Amino acid sequence: MITLLYAGLLGLWFLILSLRVIKGRSKVALGDGGDPAMLRLMRGHANFAEYTPLILVLMALLETEGLGAIWLHLLGGGLLLGRLLHGYAFLFSEHFPPGRFWGTVLTLLCLLGASGAGIGLALLA
Repeated sequence: MITLLYAGLLGLWFLILSLRVIKGRSKVALGDGGDPAMLRLMRGHANFAEYTPLILVLMALLETEGLGAIWLHLLGGGLLLGRLLHGYAFLFSEHFPPGRFWGTVLTLLCLLGASGAGIGLALLA
């Protein structure tokens, strides 16, 4: 149920990111149309779609295998904060380097943590 909580919260954030891209489509019908602002919207949205599902799948598997709640909340909270910072930097700001940097760092730490925990649990089974 812990992973489900974070999946739901991240799903709402993805909806917001999606609506920002849809709004940008009022100027560009397909692709980025050479518009740097549209490219930024698209990449912020796509980056979320590239990282978030795998980490959530890893979290769900870890939860199924009995990883402690505190670890799942650390992974989920880190992922949520990382994706919020990164998404804000790309879709709601023209210049917010700390959001992009820390969003990336938190996301990659969650990917590393979930992957490492998965490998560890699998090898110990």
